[in-house]
Amino acid sequence: MLQRIRASVQTKAWQKSLAEAVRQPRELLAQLALSDDPISLLTDHQPDFPLRVPQSYIRRMAVGEPNDPLLRQVLSTAAERAHVEGFGTSPVGDDAATLQSGLLQKYQGRVLVLATAACPIHCRYCFRRHFPYGDHSGQHRDWHPVLNAIAADTTLSEVILSGGDPLSLADEYLAELVEGLGKIAHLKRLRIHSRFPVVLPERIDRSLLGWIGKTRLNTTVVIHCNHGNEINGEVRDGLAQLKSRNVTLLNQTVLLKGVNDSAETLTELSETLFEAGVLPYYLHMLDRVSGAAHFDTSEQSALLLMESLRRRLPGYLVPRLVKEIAGEPYKRPLA
Repeated sequence: MLQRIRASVQTKAWQKSLAEAVRQPRELLAQLALSDDPISLLTDHQPDFPLRVPQSYIRRMAVGEPNDPLLRQVLSTAAERAHVEGFGTSPVGDDAATLQSGLLQKYQGRVLVLATAACPIHCRYCFRRHFPYGDHSGQHRDWHPVLNAIAADTTLSEVILSGGDPLSLADEYLAELVEGLGKIAHLKRLRIHSRFPVVLPERIDRSLLGWIGKTRLNTTVVIHCNHGNEINGEVRDGLAQLKSRNVTLLNQTVLLKGVNDSAETLTELSETLFEAGVLPYYLHMLDRVSGAAHFDTSEQSALLLMESLRRRLPGYLVPRLVKEIAGEPYKRPLA
């Protein structure tokens, strides 16, 4: 029997840091000693998907550099207003994959729990930036409907926690969910997709390590890192703590124009990840979501990059180039 959370959850250090995240483009630019009048930095208020970036991440950006690869991932610009053919609000078919509130299934044997809409950072290329989270909110107040649905489907062997970012939830709620999943006999694996270990590594605290280390499920954390500059000593320390709890660490990268679309950058990323105990997993083609067309690269250029990576790196450090297509039973490998 799961115990419901009744007491108010005490604010943790990482939650305070999250509350202090920068939310105004001009404030971000001022911290980086940048003007907001160059064409490349034409800021444009986005009320439906506002800027959000923690100070921890800002400190890794280069001061005075408008083309910093970390800055480009988070700064809202006028380019997002462009209407480009082939880009839409549901690029990977989440709507059609919805089983019930908070539960999606695209692939055989796996189910995805939308644990929360919240994220520690608003990446401008996010494929769920237009997702109707209002239809999937409040699961953490009562996990039973989600757990009951998973328990009823014995074909499932893996649960993926996603969002938003599932680690945005307080550990008390996550511990309750993972405890419930561990009691479902046919489940073997737990996968957690999160940007927190990279963006706000202080999230990997004693409380999180407690519940993630107790589950019987074979646990994998898939981090999201697009550039080697995102990994510093604090990130490495947090990742090492996860590994100490027998958590498998994988990384997925999105190929982004002006951020990481060079063989040198991707090579350095793979090397840096592996030094931090993380195996490169996927290199995603950009999901064609409205507002992100300025990050798009061609498949031909991506294939050329992969050829170069194979020459430069051992096979286990070369991520798989994939493209997600709505309705297909797996991510389509391109190389």
